[in-house]
Amino acid sequence: MMRIGLFLLTNLAVLIVFSIVFAVLSRVFGLGSVFGAGGLNYTSLAVMCLVWGVVGSMISLFLSKWTAKKSTGTVVIDVPKNGTEQWLVDMVARQAKAMGIGMPEVGIFDNPQPNAFATGWNKNNALVAVSTGLIHTMTPDEVEAVLAHEIGHVANGDMITLALIQGVVNAFVMFFARVIGNFVDRVVFKNESNSPGVAYYVTSIVMDILLGILASAIVMWFSRLREYRADEMGAKLAGRDKMISALNALRPAEARPDTMPEAMKAFAISSGQSQSFSIAHLFRSHPSLDDRIAALQKLH
Repeated sequence: MMRIGLFLLTNLAVLIVFSIVFAVLSRVFGLGSVFGAGGLNYTSLAVMCLVWGVVGSMISLFLSKWTAKKSTGTVVIDVPKNGTEQWLVDMVARQAKAMGIGMPEVGIFDNPQPNAFATGWNKNNALVAVSTGLIHTMTPDEVEAVLAHEIGHVANGDMITLALIQGVVNAFVMFFARVIGNFVDRVVFKNESNSPGVAYYVTSIVMDILLGILASAIVMWFSRLREYRADEMGAKLAGRDKMISALNALRPAEARPDTMPEAMKAFAISSGQSQSFSIAHLFRSHPSLDDRIAALQKLH
C-alpha cells in the first residue's frame, strides 16, 4: 500500500510539474493550451506527452552509469590491483576492439550471486560490471562468455534503444490516459467548462497506472528479445559452448531470491526467475534459461 501511495503522489507531482513546464513551453513556442473551449487540444497534448516521455527516458539514460554505480556499489577498476582485475580489463578491451566500440569502464560489485550488467548512454561511453559471486563461481571461459554477452548489449545499442522505446511508450500512456480522462469528465460527468474537472484528474491517474502496466509488457518483450541477441553476440565472441556453459552456471542462482536492485534487473545477465510459465512472464525482462540455451543450440 505504501508503494501504491508513493506512486500516486509521485504521479500527481509529475502532473503538476508537467503542467507548469508545458504552460511555459506553450507560451514560448506557441503550441497553444492543452484545454480550450472544446476540451482537449489533441495536438498540444500529443507534443506535451512526447516531449515529457522521451525527455524523461533520455535523462534516465544519461544518468544510467552513475545510477548503476550507486545502486550496486560498483567499484570501477581504474588501475588493476591483482591478476583477476587485469584479466577482466584485458578481456573487455579485446572484445570491445573486436566489436569496434570504445573501451567501456570495467567494474566489480559486491554480490554473492553470479551476475553482470552493462549500461551507458552510448556505445563508446559504457560500463561493464561483474559481481564478486560471478568471479568466484564461474570458470574463466564462462566469465569470458558473460563479458561477451554484455559487450553485445553495448555494441547493439540496447541501452539507448530501450530508453527510446520506454519514452515512446510513456508518451502513449500519458496521451491516452488523458484522452480517456477527458471523455469521462465531459461525457460521463457532463463537465462543460473550459477547465478540466476532478473526474479528469482522477481518471487520468487511474489510467496512467492501468495503461502503464499493459505498456510495460511491450517494453519487457523487447528486453527479452535483446537478451537473445546479446547471447548470440556472446556466442560469436567467446564461442557457443562457452555461452551455453555460462547460462547453465546461472541455474543455481535462479533458484534463490534476486538481490540485484530493482532498477538494474533488466540490465543484468540473470534476473533470478523461475522457469515455469505464468502470466508474470509477460512482465519479465529475461527469457528463461531453457529458452535462451535452446536458441543458442540452434545456431550453426
